[in-house]
Amino acid sequence: MKASRIAAVGAVSGIAVLALSAPAFAHVSVQPEGTAAKGGYAVVDFKVPNERDNASTTKLEVNFPTDHPLASVMPQPVPGWKAEVTKSKLDKPLESHGKQLTEVVTKVTWTADGKGVEPGYFQKFPVSIGALPEDADQLVFKAIQTYSNKEVVRWIEVPQEGQEEPETPAPVLQLAAAEDDAHGAAGSSDAKAEDTGADAQNTAADSSASDSGSGDSSDTTARVLGIVGIVVGAAGVGYGVLAGRRRDSGTAA
Repeated sequence: MKASRIAAVGAVSGIAVLALSAPAFAHVSVQPEGTAAKGGYAVVDFKVPNERDNASTTKLEVNFPTDHPLASVMPQPVPGWKAEVTKSKLDKPLESHGKQLTEVVTKVTWTADGKGVEPGYFQKFPVSIGALPEDADQLVFKAIQTYSNKEVVRWIEVPQEGQEEPETPAPVLQLAAAEDDAHGAAGSSDAKAEDTGADAQNTAADSSASDSGSGDSSDTTARVLGIVGIVVGAAGVGYGVLAGRRRDSGTAA
């Protein structure tokens, strides 16, 4: 009886580890490279994992917030993907570095030139954005993921504080407190703003190259924990069977 309980506990532990590790790489998300401070500029990565075993991700559409339009949106080239930037006219002109902007980027679409994101892989799409709003704590980017089998997944549900995460949550970028300068990068000159954007893109290139070679540590940890859980469960089952055989052998003797 004791051996059987050990086997059962081991098997359940392995399943539990897998269940807990799966959400770590389950949906499209957005994270800054460094700090995304209010009023400043930042490079953010839209991370797209492939959730299917029989299809590749071949297209990603990211919609930029219209309640807090961004004056500068510059996607970094990604090998094997074509980026298309969509602009829309503003109802109210936006002032940036002393200039009146009548249109801003409202969507960026990446389309695969080749195989896309194959099963078991993920891809990051870096974008330099700014100036970030000073009167918001987060930005929501609704995304649409298309697979090679024509399946479309809409990551557009906005997570609500105090509630469970929705089934298809939209990527949400959390904004940090403004830098020492009350206006951050938004209060700098045009030249300084351009330099900031260029530095951010260089940083994104270095980070992207590193990520493609080594993968994402959190995803790797989750997968390793899942495998450990399976091994523990299998060991428990094997021990239970062996103990049962020994007990039967002793009784027969």
